[in-house]
Amino acid sequence: MEEILRYFQCLTDKQRQQFGELGSLYREWNEKINVISRKDIDNLYVHHVLHSLSIANVIRFKEGTEILDFGTGGGFPGIPLAILFPDSRFKLIDGTGKKIKVVNEICQAIDLKNVEASHVRGEEEKGKFDYVVSRAVMPLSDMTKILRKNIHSEQRNALPNGILTLKGGNLQEELKPFRKIAEVFPISDFFCEEWFQEKYIIYLPL
Repeated sequence: MEEILRYFQCLTDKQRQQFGELGSLYREWNEKINVISRKDIDNLYVHHVLHSLSIANVIRFKEGTEILDFGTGGGFPGIPLAILFPDSRFKLIDGTGKKIKVVNEICQAIDLKNVEASHVRGEEEKGKFDYVVSRAVMPLSDMTKILRKNIHSEQRNALPNGILTLKGGNLQEELKPFRKIAEVFPISDFFCEEWFQEKYIIYLPL
């Protein structure tokens, strides 16, 4: 939890409490349903929560912004972002029902009211959103084919509507089709932990 407070010092008491409860909740649920690698559960706050929150260094969602978390898994990046931006609305979807069960249980436990979680694949999602967020679900070219239909045409934020995805490693080939429009933000510019080396936020306006 101290890693979160180091970088996000202006949290309300409720946000501090919500972030603080995630550790024990994920540990408890991960024993029943494996949503995080068991080797990685001790690194929850850096590898999952703080990683998700890196998106807040690229955009501060305005009140009423609608965000789709595509392939949310155990709730990342959607749950940490929903805690940080309580005036925005988040829909978290995943094709695995038991993962959505964990998401719903955790949201209920921490009284997170701006999240809707659904067991649905991206191809089936009909809603319109300002942004889609995700963590390394699939290559960008495949993601844009599936999700272009879900992006609002109306703009309400300074950053044009589109996709914000967390990825790592060498992205040169994957970004080739988008080199004229994609923006790449090294997360190591925001956070000093060594784990964030060669991890990036890719922003793609749609």
